[in-house]
Amino acid sequence: MPRTAANTPTTLHGVLMRVHGIGVLLVGASGVGKSELALELLSRGHRLVADDAAEFTVERGVLRGRCPRLLQGFIEARSLGILNVRRLYGARSVLGASRLDLIIALDTPASPSETGLERLSGRRSMRSVLGVEVPTVSIPVRLGHNLAVLVEAACRDERLRRKGYRADVDLTRRQMLEISKQDRHQSSDKPT
Repeated sequence: MPRTAANTPTTLHGVLMRVHGIGVLLVGASGVGKSELALELLSRGHRLVADDAAEFTVERGVLRGRCPRLLQGFIEARSLGILNVRRLYGARSVLGASRLDLIIALDTPASPSETGLERLSGRRSMRSVLGVEVPTVSIPVRLGHNLAVLVEAACRDERLRRKGYRADVDLTRRQMLEISKQDRHQSSDKPT
């Protein structure tokens, strides 16, 4: 069978992990803290697939990521150097491969302020990888943010979204129902 662009492997810069059953690729500029965040997630019981570079292919319409063989089980942490994840956190801390379900982009906080829409729906977009659309969440890296908690929440939220639930839609619906109730109540109080 001839190779097509969809089944030609591609390598993406980032850290691929499995967090709450979701394959998540942490991306961002060099030095933004991807590997440090990965270490925090590992200490919380999540699993590493690849640090720095993950190789992706499409298998039956699903993106699958693997670590290049030479780098499997290793992570580079600034100031600490190369670490053996399997020896530090145990054999269950490393996975050979994972689906790619979500991309988390760690951004420097360059944007001046959030809009009301971003506060309701988040900083979400889609990114095409080998022709497969992958949900992407941008998280600005700010002093005091607990990025591991935000990544865990984003992964749990992605699981809910895959089941058809969206918190922003639910809250908007509730607000509209409340406004309708108040409008009906006010119109019934008006003298006729």
